[in-house]
Amino acid sequence: MAAPLVPARDASHTEDGTSLLLGLNDAQRAAASHGSGPLLIVAGAGTGKTATLARRVAHLVADGMPPGRILLLTFTRRAAEEMLRRVDGLLRSAASAGDLHASLSGARVWGGTFHAVATRLLRIHGESIGLPPGFTILDRSDSEDLMHAVRTSLDLGSTAKRFPQKATCLDIYSRCVNAAEQLEHVLETRYPWCKESAEDLKRLFAAYVDRKEASHVLDYDDLLLFLAGMLADPALGEVVRGHFDAVLVDEYQDTNALQADIVALLRPDGTGITAVGDDAQAIYGFRAATVRNILDFPARFTGATVLTLEQNYRSCAPILSATNAIIAEAAERYDKALWTEREGGAPPALVTCRDEREQTDYVIERILGHREEGTPLMEQAVLFRAMHHSMDLELELQRRNIPFVKYGGLKFAEMAHVKDLVAYLRLAENPNDEVAALRVLGLLPGVGPRIASALAADLTAARGDFESWVGHAVPGATAVLWPGFVTLMRTLASAPSEDVAAQLAATRAFYAPLAEQRYDNAPARLADLEQIEMLGSRFRDRTSFLTDLVLDAPQWTGDLAGPPLLDEDYLILSTMHSAKGLEFDVVFVIHAADGNIPSDMATGSVEEIEEERRLFYVACTRARDALYVTHPLRYYAAGRGRSDAYGYAQRTRFVPDRMRPLFAESQARPEAGADDASAPVVATTASIRAGVRALWE
Repeated sequence: MAAPLVPARDASHTEDGTSLLLGLNDAQRAAASHGSGPLLIVAGAGTGKTATLARRVAHLVADGMPPGRILLLTFTRRAAEEMLRRVDGLLRSAASAGDLHASLSGARVWGGTFHAVATRLLRIHGESIGLPPGFTILDRSDSEDLMHAVRTSLDLGSTAKRFPQKATCLDIYSRCVNAAEQLEHVLETRYPWCKESAEDLKRLFAAYVDRKEASHVLDYDDLLLFLAGMLADPALGEVVRGHFDAVLVDEYQDTNALQADIVALLRPDGTGITAVGDDAQAIYGFRAATVRNILDFPARFTGATVLTLEQNYRSCAPILSATNAIIAEAAERYDKALWTEREGGAPPALVTCRDEREQTDYVIERILGHREEGTPLMEQAVLFRAMHHSMDLELELQRRNIPFVKYGGLKFAEMAHVKDLVAYLRLAENPNDEVAALRVLGLLPGVGPRIASALAADLTAARGDFESWVGHAVPGATAVLWPGFVTLMRTLASAPSEDVAAQLAATRAFYAPLAEQRYDNAPARLADLEQIEMLGSRFRDRTSFLTDLVLDAPQWTGDLAGPPLLDEDYLILSTMHSAKGLEFDVVFVIHAADGNIPSDMATGSVEEIEEERRLFYVACTRARDALYVTHPLRYYAAGRGRSDAYGYAQRTRFVPDRMRPLFAESQARPEAGADDASAPVVATTASIRAGVRALWE
């Protein structure tokens, strides 16, 4: 069971720096001004989590802790930057009020994602564990490519039995590392169709680890694994954790086992640890995150204080009553009852639709209705469990010329042409990077996998000296470009690391003709490369550029945008997972039927079903003023009108009958004639049966 919650204390307004605590409610103030003991802040949806955490950091600085000895761990760089901007603003305001010295600032606080902080510490201390200072980092697709290369070298794809593809292999490997679970357990619980491949997977993973070691590259998992390894070392661990007096973790419910171990290793006695999160919003089990970390925090850190934030500033009272009831059904949780001072508001709508088409028509009508009532499309969102659940809606939105943006798709740095350009710099940074070498060599005409592998091996044998490629025998189709390519690589390797934009310009000049020959829509792709060159001018050196592009990649690219959208407004479509952390005036949760919510792929265990409940709760709590939960009764086999084969669906189990009074129930389209009692019914069962008797009498 979760630890009992400590009643929030009313902090005094007579202490120094009290302006830092102005505007907080009692619970937020107690959390922000807590002492040095381990603290868990259970922050319900919409209760001001970010403001509270920022005040806590500012309060630590005001109390005399050097900002450079504070570590703030988040799950996005944007969250860390926003938090630190707030801290700076708070300290400046307190200085203006005369509460604090004007020199205090949050600028030197260590803020960033787990992976970014791990990278920074590995750059500082990595040589102590034998990690070369010039190591490069593989992103997800690079890791898959390396896994595939190892898989091929072991001849695992040509056996008589089906062997997992590279993406699945990497998923299994990553699950083992991040969840600290044995391979056999991962296969049994997550990938049962791969159990017969267990021994071959062990061989594959061992070879994959060896190949990374030989290439001086780290994947995402290695960043955390190596940091944990340094912290676990008796001597080196003291040095690394000596950087910090306080460690604050945002969204603690989203941590995996390895990340929770890192937090514990940073402050073994719990002193200075603050974790903020909401067990009711733990929805990333598929990424190996575990709700156990936040539920077991008091057991892991002896003497921990657990404070709860319960005043909700987002949703109106009827919506809050319904969402409280949804999460109250959870099997295990911290007890909290969110409340609000927002009076009024309509109860959430629970709408039954005959089929998906009727659901689509209903949702669009209500969206346009709210727009006419003054709610912009951008303040309305349609949320769904899986990406394909919005297909019918998207088609109809397009037909009616209603603009929308859908969260998802490729990140900018994952586009092939961007990865090509960056691979040149990666190879110059680390000539042992096999994935980068194979990529840039493979771009040359006439160079296939076999020749590329041989050239990469020659470079490694020459200890990364690009002079070894001068005069190297290459295929005829490659000969014209080869001297220029070798010159480029020698130039990049010897160029000052600080001049990133110049290196990108030289690389782009060589690569652009190859991109034009290789890819469709070349103008848009070349424009992307210009953006990359401009981006490079913001970085102090090549190492930080390459690291940042992997750990905090831009989210979009003009290559996929098409013509510019010249419109006044647009609707938001999003998966439930992608909507976490966002809020809207009006929210539609569609396909609220068992099999979709919860997903039929996530009902294999109590834990999976509980996470699906939390996911539904997260979706519903995004709404400020209006919430619609729609449930189609019929699902056709081939989509919109292309088949008459169908099956019936039942309302999601997360809104049981006892919860229905909290919703305003309705049908999307009332049955025709249901309210028309003017025409008397003359047919009876007797008259109908009498009519059929003529067939045999």
